Amino acid sequence: MATETAILAGGCFWCTEAVYKDVIGVEGVKSGYIGGHVANPTYKQVCGGDTGHAEAIRVTFDGDQVSYADLLDIFFATHDPTTLNRQGNDVGTQYRSAIFPLNAAQAAEAKAAIARNASGWPAPIVTTIEEASDWYPAEDYHQEYWEGEGQRNPYCLAVIPPKLQKLRKSFAARSKAVSETA
Repeated sequence: MATETAILAGGCFWCTEAVYKDVIGVEGVKSGYIGGHVANPTYKQVCGGDTGHAEAIRVTFDGDQVSYADLLDIFFATHDPTTLNRQGNDVGTQYRSAIFPLNAAQAAEAKAAIARNASGWPAPIVTTIEEASDWYPAEDYHQEYWEGEGQRNPYCLAVIPPKLQKLRKSFAARSKAVSETA
């Protein structure tokens, strides 16, 4: 087993966390903050938009089961990488589309993924590739949000199921839920 890590920001971390928890080979997903200038930010600070941080997820995965390239293709398929600092009703730099490579190989793959996925969108991809800075885990109540409170949150109920449907339709062989029913 080759455990690797990926850090991705695609809008609300509750929504991206829910997608990646359903991917075969993903060992863990942690919601948090990265890319800003405030140490140990709180959710309230990040939501204020003044910290420079993005809501992001840190994914640990078995590279023998799912590649970094596959994770990036899922990333581009399950959020809108063409809207600057916005995902749906979430607006601000904290909701930007960004990839935070942890090494040169991931940086090269991020560039390749943007090129590979560009033709699938009606507008140019605005996803940034940013240097991975300090990672700060979000407060405990944000972790595994979809499995708990998210199932009762109207926002999550409107946004997460369509993302999961995209994953399960376009990446059926990568979905835990699809493989369990097969």
